[in-house]
Amino acid sequence: MNPPLPGDADSCRGTRDWPHAPPHRLWESGVYFVTARCLGQAHRFDTEDRRDFLLARLLALAAHYGWRLEAWAVLANHYHFVAHGTDGPSLRKWLRHLHGDTARHVNRLDATPGRQVWHNFRETHLTYQHSYLARLNYVHQNAVHHGLVPVAAQWRWCSAADFERAVTPAWVKTVASFRVNQIAEADGE
Repeated sequence: MNPPLPGDADSCRGTRDWPHAPPHRLWESGVYFVTARCLGQAHRFDTEDRRDFLLARLLALAAHYGWRLEAWAVLANHYHFVAHGTDGPSLRKWLRHLHGDTARHVNRLDATPGRQVWHNFRETHLTYQHSYLARLNYVHQNAVHHGLVPVAAQWRWCSAADFERAVTPAWVKTVASFRVNQIAEADGE
């Protein structure tokens, strides 16, 4: 295990979690579930072109930082993904890069240089198979959950269609059997 990052509450004496932001404990490799929201839940990615840009940067930067995306969903005011990486600290760098690029892009489009676009991100290190499978299902079903499409594979900014093409129907059914309502409640959706 890599040493903890400075400021991580579980690892450093004299530090603590802050109520205004989720703690980030990114010193381990593994599979992570990540959620990020726009400040004030504003719909900064409310057009197809903007969601295309956010998704393209998400995919490109995942590869750049050595993370393998296993599921993703991009919506107008937030995104979710499940990814596997061998370098936990690089997740923070990846997300800073993603948020910086996408904020500058939408601010350029809206003629609002310097406006804060992203509020924060929350990550969960997935260490149990049940949690992993439930979050895969949650990410794939997110556009359905928000009433954007009746079937997850119809949302083009989501990995559900790719997932269905890549795995057996039995595996799709298995993943779909995991309940997602508790995840939605925990994430404030």
